[in-house]
Amino acid sequence: MSFTRTYQPHQHGETKEYPAMQTILLAYQSLGVVYGDLGTSPVNVFSSTRLTNLSEEDLLGTLSLIIWTLTSLVLIKYVFIVLHANDHGEGGTFALYSYICRHINFKSKFTIQNTKLESDSNMEFYSGGGGSPFSTRTKKFLERSTTAQNFLTMLVFLGTCMVIGDGALTPATCVLSALQGIQSRSSKITQDHVVWLSVVLLVALFAFQRCGTSKVSFSFSPIMLMWFATNVSIGVYNIITYEPSILKAVSPHYIVKFFMRNGKTAFDLLGAVFLAITGAEAMFADLGHFNKRAIQWGFSFVVYPSLILTYAGETAYLTKNPEKITNAYYSSIPENVYWPMFVISTLAAVVSSQSMISATFSIVKQSLSLGCFPRVNIIHTSSKHQGQVYSPEINYILMILTLGLVVGFKGGVELANAYGVVVIWVMIITTFLTTLVMLVIWKTNIILVLAFFLPYMLIEGIFMTSLLKKIPQGGWVPFAISAFFLTIMLSWSYGRIKKTTYEAERKMSIEELDQMLSLNSNIYRTQGICFFFTDLVYGIPPIVRHYIQHTNSVREIMVIVTVRILPIKTVQPEERFNVGKLGNKGVYRCLVQFGYKDSQNMEGDEYVDSVLTKIQEITNSRTEKHKIQSAAERGIVFLLGRTILKANKENGTLARLTIDYLYRFLQKNSRAAVSTLEIPPERTLQIGMMYEI
Repeated sequence: MSFTRTYQPHQHGETKEYPAMQTILLAYQSLGVVYGDLGTSPVNVFSSTRLTNLSEEDLLGTLSLIIWTLTSLVLIKYVFIVLHANDHGEGGTFALYSYICRHINFKSKFTIQNTKLESDSNMEFYSGGGGSPFSTRTKKFLERSTTAQNFLTMLVFLGTCMVIGDGALTPATCVLSALQGIQSRSSKITQDHVVWLSVVLLVALFAFQRCGTSKVSFSFSPIMLMWFATNVSIGVYNIITYEPSILKAVSPHYIVKFFMRNGKTAFDLLGAVFLAITGAEAMFADLGHFNKRAIQWGFSFVVYPSLILTYAGETAYLTKNPEKITNAYYSSIPENVYWPMFVISTLAAVVSSQSMISATFSIVKQSLSLGCFPRVNIIHTSSKHQGQVYSPEINYILMILTLGLVVGFKGGVELANAYGVVVIWVMIITTFLTTLVMLVIWKTNIILVLAFFLPYMLIEGIFMTSLLKKIPQGGWVPFAISAFFLTIMLSWSYGRIKKTTYEAERKMSIEELDQMLSLNSNIYRTQGICFFFTDLVYGIPPIVRHYIQHTNSVREIMVIVTVRILPIKTVQPEERFNVGKLGNKGVYRCLVQFGYKDSQNMEGDEYVDSVLTKIQEITNSRTEKHKIQSAAERGIVFLLGRTILKANKENGTLARLTIDYLYRFLQKNSRAAVSTLEIPPERTLQIGMMYEI
């Protein structure tokens, strides 16, 4: 990579405008990534209702429930409101949290890692004053109360872990439910055959992830477009053939009549109806892979009308064939197109798994950028869309979890129960965080805030209460998966907090550094230049003191380097290096900033020359400039600092377990902070230090 080539700057805080044709193309691509799960929900909604002695009024009430659930929770809430609460085009619970943290001064240690610099202020927009008195009081309360900040952080961690769990449950549920349709055609096909066929398809799906979102969507979008088109055709055919007046279920009074007639049975049915909107959370979580308008257009003009007609067609068929409800979707397909539709539905089921897999990659990337998740490899698969990412490690973990769920549950009702429980919790957390954004950041009128918060909390609370009954029958699975990932995130965050606190309390001052390197000290100044890499942005880390005290030598020129990866495609040459002088003894500070698509190659002389040129620009002394140039000719070494945490005896049992075992295991098995840098190995040394916490 050349450090002198021309780069195109990325304007932070400005919403990138896409031409209409590009938005249409992105909307088409989103069909294969975002809407697979939501689009294939008609396969298992009616079959999960377990209703008996069905009347036409019951079916109309169920259809009305489905229509208004789709309309209120997906079309109005997600499409028209939640998608606007994005963080520079990124969606999901962590993006909401990051958005809030950029506008509220969180002081609790148990919050996201603050890596902002004063120089960043010209790159991003921050909120100003104004707003209602209640909005101002809410903001001040959140800034004063560490308890509220910790609660908010825990809520976001839980939502994040639920999304990751959803990334494992979605492929397992969708593929199994689609392939089970083949059993209705032959008694020789057992559930074991379905399970192992599902395993083969899922392995192929996860292997395909490395190709990136763009290639995946171009491969999957035609399948989903065909899926929606054929479902609409069959739905219209069934409506005309069986019950042309079925769309009268749009009237919500059928819901009231349904609950009055069925009581507790209708309440228990809500868990099955909720399956109609599983996958809606992917619309927000996958936002970074596309853009807001593309996702809005895709749902409003393709997905929503298609789903309404498909459910209406199924209901129309069931009015004349109520005994077929246990296999409603496949039974409603006309006999002469059954096998083509089975092939399309199986392909669509594989595609439907994609939405939450992509969402998991996005949310792990966001967690990494906020220092709340162990470092894993994040690969940006597109030079045009910064949100399109892939993580090999996360991909393999999801694959193992998904295959375990498929083989363990074998497609029983427990898997469907687990699926619904995880989604409702993600939606409730999203509602809460969006309300906070509306109140504190958007400064929305309190009446409008309550008009959003109260109805949606009531609706989602009712669904959640209905789904809680399913916890003993498989609903515990998402909580188990979430607990696993929550343990990882909490352990990593706790260790990071302790490490940051230790370094802040023991970092070197410039006066101490000057004193150690003074002429009357016993420190030998070796010829040459040392580039000392550390991830501490502010101050001189204690590992520098440790290094000097135990080696009794320092290169005549030492440059303490911190590397930042910014959430932009590339960084201009004039913004690449931020240098300064530390004291008067040949020690300098260099902040190196890369975009995610910039090569981090430091093996050639170009990197060294660029840094030294920048340092010489801030040096007024001719003697010092000559000293720098002379030291460069005598040799250069790259020094990597590595720290290990150890809990002292004053800590409790839980703290010692977290630091000495959980955090250390994660640190040992995660990528180093400078692992992406291409540093010449023959000139690289590593020094370690144990922090006794």
